[in-house]
Amino acid sequence: MTKADLIDEVSRLGELTRKDSEVIVETIFDSVVHSLRAGDKIEIRGFGSFRTRQRKPRVGRNPKTGARVEVPAKRIPYFKPSKELKDLVNNGSK
Repeated sequence: MTKADLIDEVSRLGELTRKDSEVIVETIFDSVVHSLRAGDKIEIRGFGSFRTRQRKPRVGRNPKTGARVEVPAKRIPYFKPSKELKDLVNNGSK
């Protein structure tokens, strides 16, 4: 599913215009990004949680040349699905 598909689905299920659905989807995504940038954890019951993890600096290698490359420390987004979501995906019933 793409973002456009998600917007169409929200529009259809919510009986909204495509423009209103696009605003809703964009607002949700922007809120998630803003919270993760601030270091907050986002928990959606029955779906999962989003948080950031800190990666330590390390030495990598350029695969083309084999040269050593310093990779700086960084925060990465991480999603952990809930047990309910895992069960729904594996059992296929709602």
